Amino acid sequence: MTLPASRNAATSYREHCATRDLYNALLRSPERHLEAAAEFLEGHLQARDNGEDDLPADPQRWPDWLANRAERSASAYADYLRERREGAPRRHFHSRAHALHFLQAVAPTKRVDGAWLHGILHHWSDPRLLPLVHTCLEELGHGIPARNHVLIYQRLLDSLGCDAPLELSDAHYLQGALQLALGYLADDYLPEVLGYNLGYEVPPLHLMITSYELRELGIDPEYFRLHVTIDNAASGHGRKALQALTAFLPQVADVEHFLHRAHRGYRLNDAGLSNRQILDGFDLHGEVIAMLERKRPFAQQMHDDRARIGGQTVNQWLAVPGRMGEFLAALERQGWIKRHQAPVHSRLWNLVAGDKAAMFGVFTPYERQLLHDWIAGDWSEPAARNPWRGNDKGAADAAPARSEFAAEERALLNELSTLAPRSRLHRLVALMAPHSHWTPAGLLATRIYTDKLGIEP
Repeated sequence: MTLPASRNAATSYREHCATRDLYNALLRSPERHLEAAAEFLEGHLQARDNGEDDLPADPQRWPDWLANRAERSASAYADYLRERREGAPRRHFHSRAHALHFLQAVAPTKRVDGAWLHGILHHWSDPRLLPLVHTCLEELGHGIPARNHVLIYQRLLDSLGCDAPLELSDAHYLQGALQLALGYLADDYLPEVLGYNLGYEVPPLHLMITSYELRELGIDPEYFRLHVTIDNAASGHGRKALQALTAFLPQVADVEHFLHRAHRGYRLNDAGLSNRQILDGFDLHGEVIAMLERKRPFAQQMHDDRARIGGQTVNQWLAVPGRMGEFLAALERQGWIKRHQAPVHSRLWNLVAGDKAAMFGVFTPYERQLLHDWIAGDWSEPAARNPWRGNDKGAADAAPARSEFAAEERALLNELSTLAPRSRLHRLVALMAPHSHWTPAGLLATRIYTDKLGIEP
């Protein structure tokens, strides 16, 4: 796909469509939005043409660079553990609600995990790209539902009551949109895909800290722990990324141009919001008010007028937008909320929590966690609530009823039997796309593709 060189692609795209809209469009019907994806991707790449990064200019230095990056992360994590043993507070999450908010805020990227490598699957016969084919298949769990990264993350959100998406900014969707664009345009942007992949697969310190602190807060860290292990620089995705990038150098006529493109792809990892920005952007008080404001229109005229808070009925408080902060303050003044104490001492909390609570079911688990942690404030519980246990997976991992999904799989097998070998491969790869690899047909396609390559899951 050729784009006019003089066109400011990023500006052109922003005039017509938001990043979130492109993200959703590429998940729904990617083939109809490839031109928009190319404009979007080219604009962000052009913006990084003259940027700087820490990837050495000399490819001979790349192995040492990768080893040093891994060593620095390991050393920094050891320092973190020592600080925690000496009494330092958590570095990422102030509360369980903070962690749940983070998990939802990064979900647009996690829901397309591995998407940037999708286009590589068409080139399984090129030995230079085979390491990245292996990487992509591992992201897809080799077609095994319990190993598929997107399904692992979705199960995590579902288990935490975080299945209703937050209202997020376009910046939250930027990395996911870039990954989708790279995956669908890999044939036109292979050097950029290789460079991006190298930057993404080097295990950063924040993954290790996130895994550690989620476990502390009683949240299953499997998704993050998994990426700490498979992205290792010795034998994992980090090493495979370097192998693939290095393998293309001797065959490229214009090495300097290739390296320039690989570097700007590498720099795409810095686009959008960083994990630190997402963590620092959490305001518990503001989130509680925003949550109550979202629920306010549905709660109007749903309360009786017996109780008066600050001289007004609950219905009167809920009748006008923008008053939830005042309402919380009035509840606190009147003793319905006792901040910085165990929430069980607050009358409002007892109306919300518990199977027999008067407002049972009104708030989602995430919304209750927001309210709980805001009431608790400086108070901390003597022991962790609801601790996660690694050997207790629960019903979420149960195998789907075969009667519900077998028909879809049978239909795919019947379809494949009518296709020529090359067409079968293209059909399999199409089903392994970001919008469908986690479905029953997509998982079966991944298993068949994996078997064709003779890869041991």
